[in-house]
Amino acid sequence: MLQPFIATLKQLNTLILGKETQVRLALACLLARGHLLFEDVPGVGKTTLAHALAATLGLQFQRVQFTSDLLPADLLGVSVYARESESFRFHRGPVFSQLLLADEINRAPPKTQSALLEAMEEGQVSADGKTWKLPEPFFVIATQNPQNQIGTFALPESQLDRFLMRLELGYPSVAAERALLAGEDRRILLAQVRPTIQPDQLLAAQAAVASVRIAAPLLDYVQALAAATRTSERLSYGLSPRALLDLVSATRAWAWLDGRDFAIPEDVQAVFPAVAGHRLQARLHGQADAHTARDLLASVAIP
Repeated sequence: MLQPFIATLKQLNTLILGKETQVRLALACLLARGHLLFEDVPGVGKTTLAHALAATLGLQFQRVQFTSDLLPADLLGVSVYARESESFRFHRGPVFSQLLLADEINRAPPKTQSALLEAMEEGQVSADGKTWKLPEPFFVIATQNPQNQIGTFALPESQLDRFLMRLELGYPSVAAERALLAGEDRRILLAQVRPTIQPDQLLAAQAAVASVRIAAPLLDYVQALAAATRTSERLSYGLSPRALLDLVSATRAWAWLDGRDFAIPEDVQAVFPAVAGHRLQARLHGQADAHTARDLLASVAIP
């Protein structure tokens, strides 16, 4: 069952050069049934990686470019009066897809951002007193630009908490950038991508990930990390129980990609910055980041 996912990582790494760790974290996030947020400056490959994931996973895909005038109905759908039946019919929006790319999500106003909350948490959409189930699997991959850029609206904490991971790609290394400049256009390469995984394989892998064993001492370590975030003088508040559940899920996925049916402390350490960074609030400088999470990791001993 693991082999197709190894092929997936290999294919993704031919499209996104020099970012093997971020690519593996992104795949682990989806295997853990989470949603993924990319935050970085424009032009470093956020949208390309999201497109590559969609094409490689072989899922029904929709992309929405978030703008300042985007309305919730543009995302979820709208009821339209049908004259022949003399009733309203609900026309589904782009959220009814297996993989939704919310591009530049923080360029939309908070009302539209919040429209995603129920879909991300419950896998359903409510409108006009009715509820519609979203397809399975259902993933949201969102990209956003740094908050200090013009025309951006910061995501509220409740929305950030729905993303299992936040990743930053950063600038490529000199060697990777040279290979990018000398290589074929990424748009041409994306058009040539063929799925390495079928949706039923993905669902089976998610079930296998959920059965990866977490020993009691490892849970002690997770709780020790949580206690460090809650008592740190640098932070306004620490990790919630939901964040710890996400951390355990991501740990299982990272271990499974390593070919193991049990997790070890190194799995927790590998995913902790991506899972915890966007959920921490620094007292002096507002939202914390992955660097803060890494500092916390260094301060907590493995039991």
